[in-house]
Amino acid sequence: MVDVGLLVLRVVLGVIFAAHGAQKLFGAFGGPGLKGTAGFHEQLGIKPPFAMAVLAGLAEFAGGILVAVGFLTPLAAVALIVTMAVATFAVHIKNGFFSMNGGYEFNLALGAMALTLLLTGAGAYSLDAAAGILW
Repeated sequence: MVDVGLLVLRVVLGVIFAAHGAQKLFGAFGGPGLKGTAGFHEQLGIKPPFAMAVLAGLAEFAGGILVAVGFLTPLAAVALIVTMAVATFAVHIKNGFFSMNGGYEFNLALGAMALTLLLTGAGAYSLDAAAGILW
């Protein structure tokens, strides 16, 4: 059942991240797209804003897809953890814990889920396992 649990964790986490990455990259699901994300990064003082918007969007979109299918899982997990750390400290920490106040609660949960996959691997029901990639 552990491998089924890891599959559920991967798919849910991957879909969440891929959707958020699509918002940043493509403006999908009512998201800001690259121009809006870069503008937000500029307001935060993140430089260079456009390049960092592309990197954040790619980390979330590609990392989410890779985690969902369980391919190159540790690398994808690290990209997602770094993205959540930046979001936490650049945006959310000043608002306290609770997400309803703009806090870091959601980012912490997503980062912890990604860290779990980094520590455990993707499980038997993954492309990593099918390809014989042992982490």
